[in-house]
Formats: sequence, structure tokens, C-alpha cells
Amino acid sequence: MIRLIVHGCNRKMGKNVVSAARNNGGFEVVAGVDKLASASREDFPIYSRLIEVKEKADVVIDFSHHTAIPDLLEDATHMKIPVVIATTGLNEAEHHVVIEKSNYIPIFMSANMSLGINLLIKLVVQAAQVLYKSSDIEIVEKHHNQKLDAPSGTAFMIANAINQALSNTLHFTYGRSPQSGKREKSELGIHAIRGGTIVGEHEVIFAGPDEILEIKHIAQSRAIFAQGALKAAEFIIGKQPGLYSMKDLLEKG
Repeated sequence: MIRLIVHGCNRKMGKNVVSAARNNGGFEVVAGVDKLASASREDFPIYSRLIEVKEKADVVIDFSHHTAIPDLLEDATHMKIPVVIATTGLNEAEHHVVIEKSNYIPIFMSANMSLGINLLIKLVVQAAQVLYKSSDIEIVEKHHNQKLDAPSGTAFMIANAINQALSNTLHFTYGRSPQSGKREKSELGIHAIRGGTIVGEHEVIFAGPDEILEIKHIAQSRAIFAQGALKAAEFIIGKQPGLYSMKDLLEKG
């Protein structure tokens, strides 16, 4: 039985992880961490910071807020416990903390915990290598109207993977306007749509002469992200200090 701490347990995704762990059978949520620590539960205690947790655990899954990452990793390093970071929107300084702390503990980080979206990335990289010279590449992502960051972290994951496969020859263009002018060959367009209760959609379009290839992923519920986070937690336990991603998990399986 894997003993789990859910960091951000009172947020929407944190609640999804708790539910998924309960239904999994291989996990036990021994504690939660949330700034709303007063919102107690009967099934496990909730603390305001990881370092306060008294229960022994094997791994932490984080679905909180990017500003909480430095304190989380400071505490996790002190406690010598691996962390799965599924929070998006990290700034440069917070990314630096992740890299620095990965020298001391194993950290698994992905802007999207869906196995499907990570398979999409593998497919679009292959397509980009074949079609780039003849096609224009555009990414369209859609999310609910409460999402704060735009474009999404997943859109950047996709865009960066494509660009790296093409030796970083592209520059990102965010949306279009009447002043945008003619599209340049070196552009990779990224477009964000916010509306309603859309869980998450990501589409990559390869528009060439007389043919269009579209590769798309639709998340129909948040449960897929929780399931992916549990798989990441299973993967990271027992690993050496370092920074791991869905690419490592997929290559393993």
C-alpha cells in the first residue's frame, strides 16, 4: 500500500486525486496539505504546510498553486520524500527551485498528467519532423472560463517539444490580430480559448498544400489527470534524486 500525501487537497484536482486514490486500492491518503487547513475531513488530517505532517508517507502529489512550490520542495527535501508536481504556471524562479531541489530528491513534473496527451506529443513530434517543410503548424487549446494561465502549460509542452524536434527554428506567435500581417514560415501559432466548463482540449494542425493533418486530444473529465498522477507517484517511488517526466514513465512502460 502506497502512503500518499495530497498537497492542495481541498482544490478541485486535489479532491479528484483523493477520490482516485480511494478507488485505486493500492493507495492510502494519510494526510492532506492545504492553505484551507480548517476545512477538515474525517478520513485524514489536513495541515497548512508539508513540514507539519506527522504521518509517515511514501510520496506527495501536488495539485496546488505555483506560488506554493518553493515551500513544498523545501519541506520535501528536509523530509526526504519524492514529489509529483502537477501544478502549472510556474515562473522562472519557481522552475529554478524545482531544478535545484531535484539534486536532493526525486521530482516528477508534468504540465499535463494525462497519458493520452503525452502520447499526442510523441505523435506530433513525428509529424513535425516529416511535415514541417511543407506545412504550417498551429496549436489550439480550449479550457473552462476559470482557468487563469493562457496559453495552457500543456500547449507550451506541445510547442516546446515540436520546436526542440526542429532544432529550435520556430518562434511562437500568440493569437492573431488585424495587425499580425502575413504568416511567416518560422511561426508556430498558439491560440487559447476560454469558455464554459471545458475540461481541456488540445489540437495541433499541420496545414500543408492541399491537405491538412489534425491531431487532437479531448479531456472529458479531470479524473484522467488524477489517474496519471497516481501512475507518476508509483513510478517515482524509489528513484534516485533527479527530475523526471511523463517521457520517462512512457519509455518505462
